Amino acid sequence: MSETLQGRLRLLLVIFSVLTGLIVIRLISLQFGSSVSFFEAQYELASSYPVKIIPPRGRIFDRNGELLATNDVQYALGLSPNFVTDPEGMAKVLAAMLDRPVEELAAITRPAPAGVDAAKYVPIQKPVSAEIGEKLLAMQRDPKGPDLNGLIIEPFQTRTYPGGTLAANVLGFVSYDGKGYYGVEEFYNEILSGHPVVGIKQVVPFDVALNPAPDQGADLYLTIDRDIQFLAQETLANALQLYGGESGSITIMDPKTGRILAMAVSPTYDPNNFLTEPEANRANPAVSAQFEPGSTFKIITMASALQSGTVRPETTYFDTGYIEVGGVGIANWNGGAWGTQDMTGVLQHSLNVGTAWVSTHMGPQKFYDHLTAFGMGQATNIDLSGEAAGMLSRPGDSNWYESNLGTNAFGQGVAVTPIQLLAAASAVANGGAMMQPHVLERVSDGGVVHTTRPQVLGRPISADTANTLSAMLAVSLEREASNALLPGYRLAGKTGTAQIPIPGGYDYYKTIATFIGWGPADDPRFIVLIKLDKPTASMWGSETAAPTFGEMVKRLVVLMKIPPDNVRQALAASGQ
Repeated sequence: MSETLQGRLRLLLVIFSVLTGLIVIRLISLQFGSSVSFFEAQYELASSYPVKIIPPRGRIFDRNGELLATNDVQYALGLSPNFVTDPEGMAKVLAAMLDRPVEELAAITRPAPAGVDAAKYVPIQKPVSAEIGEKLLAMQRDPKGPDLNGLIIEPFQTRTYPGGTLAANVLGFVSYDGKGYYGVEEFYNEILSGHPVVGIKQVVPFDVALNPAPDQGADLYLTIDRDIQFLAQETLANALQLYGGESGSITIMDPKTGRILAMAVSPTYDPNNFLTEPEANRANPAVSAQFEPGSTFKIITMASALQSGTVRPETTYFDTGYIEVGGVGIANWNGGAWGTQDMTGVLQHSLNVGTAWVSTHMGPQKFYDHLTAFGMGQATNIDLSGEAAGMLSRPGDSNWYESNLGTNAFGQGVAVTPIQLLAAASAVANGGAMMQPHVLERVSDGGVVHTTRPQVLGRPISADTANTLSAMLAVSLEREASNALLPGYRLAGKTGTAQIPIPGGYDYYKTIATFIGWGPADDPRFIVLIKLDKPTASMWGSETAAPTFGEMVKRLVVLMKIPPDNVRQALAASGQ
């Protein structure tokens, strides 16, 4: 071999040695040098993305442990464009599974044109049923299955309500963002939802990272009784059909504790299908809808008059069928004059003139102070979202007129919500103590149980006044032979027929029919408010709301295991 050739070989060896050394040095620098963090960051950007890890939402039960709301699993479909290897094939599979056009899905699965940044995550569809999601997961795992590289199939929690429409407006619903809306779901969202954490979702299947565990939501047990709730909803639906009502509500409460046993409203909705149901049906008008109560408000007026000493049950006045207050004439519901009447007669015959006579004798200061003590114009702060405060104008307010002193006395020109009116009347049923209405019975959080305690909302009247008025209301029902009566049980209550305000005055043809009643009168276990909006069979509460109360209470005493008065009193006398 010539020296020239040997020299060339040596030069080549040197060059190769230098190049090899440079490559080794570069590899070492990539593995351990300052640029390591950059490449790791690029890998993370391409192979993973942050996700919010949501804990299981707390369940909701009725007072007896019957399940009202729980969790189910559905799926969200998306893709990572950088990892899709067969966009056309994936589009065909998804089109068949989702019943969507191939062209529409192909536009999503195709890679982005050159020069256009591809998103790390492209949503395809949410929600997808558990059946479809699990089938796609099985295809993705099958080595012989279709090429679904880059398809992201993520399970997520959805709320399910086993009872469908049962107590729907009390419960509310949970949207796909995991947030509660309306009712209990919204009011107690923080307790039910727990505390989510942010974790990492890996696109590369074999690249597993540990994620933190979120705090689970607490379970709630409500005061609602599932069977009584069903009775209230069925009774309301039947009444609206029978009397041609447009809408309505029935609320049942324990007057001694403020526990809501049932709260039925119509129209209602199915929270399992909240997206397809009318949005207007989601609210709970039993707490959010204000209305002029009409004659049921006479309970509050008479309680205030008795408590202030303005009248006694035997106090009389002469009813001429007309009284003028603040320049406005007030007549009775039938336009008639009733002659000499005592205060029980005022309630029995539901006399507007008599009630206005009472309020004017009280005077505005006493009258409105007592209405305020009963919570008029104030929210009850029930633990449900969307509560309205009602409306009560007082002397000195720009919208108060002297005539209000007369009209407010029989529930005109004042606005209440059903729960507000029920809470106020419950003071009469409960010996003068107005209890805080509530729907939460207890919270179960990781084995720790927190039980709510009944709270007194106010004491607007004394026990003597309450017992006197309760007896007057029982007598007035009996004298009237009301359709609300139930043989074997003494009940107390009052009907109402309220005109509906319209521009320029009141509607002469459409009314709101109501009845408030409680029983047994000597030891109340329940108080009920029936409200029927715009009944067409009859405009009068005595012919619509009162018989609805009677029909429902006939079954309610059975569900609540309340024996007839003579049996109950005999058992009490014997110490049983």
